[in-house]
Amino acid sequence: MFLGIVFGSTVFTRPKTIRQYKLIPLWSWGTIICCQDWSLLKENFLNCILLLPAGALLPAIVNHKVKWYQALLVGIAISATIEFCQLIFMRGLFEWDDMIHNGLGCMVGCLLANLQINGDEEV
Repeated sequence: MFLGIVFGSTVFTRPKTIRQYKLIPLWSWGTIICCQDWSLLKENFLNCILLLPAGALLPAIVNHKVKWYQALLVGIAISATIEFCQLIFMRGLFEWDDMIHNGLGCMVGCLLANLQINGDEEV
């Protein structure tokens, strides 16, 4: 259900535009540093938060701890699916940065959930 909401808000509720893409990884950070574009910094932060809940749900879905790199890969895979849908359906900007930031957010969510599992085991 969570991923349905994410796909709806990032792909299917956006207006159709021309096909757009940025193929330079981490281009947003160059713009943030060079031009002090704080709105782009906010967008990067929000992209990290977007899949944080998905990462937090991972250990519960598989019923055990998930390694950080597995959560990162799951987040990147989910985000790649979103980005390719945006590209195919012309509903947003395809960019590597979103995949990186979404993956990091998924990883952080998973790490936080793993901490909770550690806390439960010690009780």
